[in-house]
Amino acid sequence: MKKVTQLFLLAGAMFVGSCDKYLDINNDPNRQKEDKIPMAQVLTGLTLNVGFTGGSDVQRHTGLIMQHYSGQTTGGETQTQAFEKYLIQATELNNLFSSIHATSIQDAEMVIKQARAEGSPHYAGVAKLLKAYTYQLAVDVWGDQPYSEAQQLLGNLFPKYDNDEEIYTKLIALIDEALTDINASASIQSPGTNSTIYTGAWTAQKPKWIRFANTLKLRLFIHYSKFNKADAVAKITTLVNSGAEFMTGNADNFSHVFQTASRRQNPIHQFELDRGNYIFPNNTLVSMMVAKADPRLPFYFTDFPANSGNYKGAKAGDVASQKYSRIHSYLRGAVTNVGTPLAGGDWNGSGVNSISYNGAGPIRMLTFAEYNFIRAEAALYGAPGDAQTFFTAAITAAMSEAGVSTGNTTTYLGANGTLAGTDEDKLKQIIEEKYVSGYGVAVEPWTDWRRTGYPALTLPGNAILNGVPRSLLYPASEIELNRNAPPQKANMLERVFWDKP
Repeated sequence: MKKVTQLFLLAGAMFVGSCDKYLDINNDPNRQKEDKIPMAQVLTGLTLNVGFTGGSDVQRHTGLIMQHYSGQTTGGETQTQAFEKYLIQATELNNLFSSIHATSIQDAEMVIKQARAEGSPHYAGVAKLLKAYTYQLAVDVWGDQPYSEAQQLLGNLFPKYDNDEEIYTKLIALIDEALTDINASASIQSPGTNSTIYTGAWTAQKPKWIRFANTLKLRLFIHYSKFNKADAVAKITTLVNSGAEFMTGNADNFSHVFQTASRRQNPIHQFELDRGNYIFPNNTLVSMMVAKADPRLPFYFTDFPANSGNYKGAKAGDVASQKYSRIHSYLRGAVTNVGTPLAGGDWNGSGVNSISYNGAGPIRMLTFAEYNFIRAEAALYGAPGDAQTFFTAAITAAMSEAGVSTGNTTTYLGANGTLAGTDEDKLKQIIEEKYVSGYGVAVEPWTDWRRTGYPALTLPGNAILNGVPRSLLYPASEIELNRNAPPQKANMLERVFWDKP
């Protein structure tokens, strides 16, 4: 939260996102009232926090659960080691829940109310999309959430929790409302460079918001595939046949680009700077990529010198220990200083001497590659389109996003890009490729695993549960302070509605 606050200050949103302001009932003449904070400024803080959240706690928790990442495995136990064995305590989720509800969703509601009052539907539409996206994350992480009674400030300090399946239905309706607002012919104000997502002139960015909205609906619909596959196919078919616009290229990615200045860099990079030796590539992901000679390897991970022994986080038999050591430019931004390899012996955690990054890499939240993977999976179930065509497009988009050359992409597609076998075999191919391309994306790879069972995961040897988590505990702050919060879960094996067996 300290970093989030610093980022808000740097963005100029000094009055946005403070949990304390909602409890201050004194009338301070020197303090701006919420309905007087410029709407443009609130949107800046909102888009910034959505982007920051996408690369912070929830991304690390789910990345460790899904074995994209691993914690250090020697020395005293680090926080990420604890998370990797599923020791994620309720107290450690307070900040994440607060960032989602007391900041992002609250600020979205503030923008919606101000936009409605002044006749700026374009602002309202963007805020509704950000609210829908953020609620989708919250539901997929925890299940039931405060919704119908939330965002009432002092009007209701103890909002009830709505059923997660009902919230999904409301989110789809909210996205439809957002599209109506975005397409309004008149709006007193429209978002522009003050939005840190799809930043720029409204006329140029409006189509991207529309494509994101429809692609977000596809994501929600594909989540129903395990719960009610026929319903998922019907919803997707109706949306596709409606002529809705979807993402058309990587330029449409719903992502947040950060800056190179200290404390304005992306949160994955900042975590690496602040907590060295906490995050390593997981052998599950690395092994999958090595087995296919995946050309994204040198973009995803630093190349560990073959003659320098095992890196400090390695376990016996890990492919990662043989070559790939640390997260690299794909998540951290451009390399600014390559440095020189360390000489012999165990790597001490600093990787390659003096290697540094600019920290401006994007936080990817919903991509064009994901859109194509969704369409490929849906087509496999009977929705419109050809599964192979979308599968090829998905891999191509993912390779391009990572910086892989056209020639290497063609070679990879020749070896790994043809769907074959039974429909179940094809589903496995689609989701495993989506898993690799989803490196660094919060929650969605975990959602795919919960829906499909792919990729197959082996429990860590020291896991404290007898299964991979299927939701996170509710934060301790909610259980302790909200009398209408549900009872704490028995453990993290409880399932959200679309994950029911």
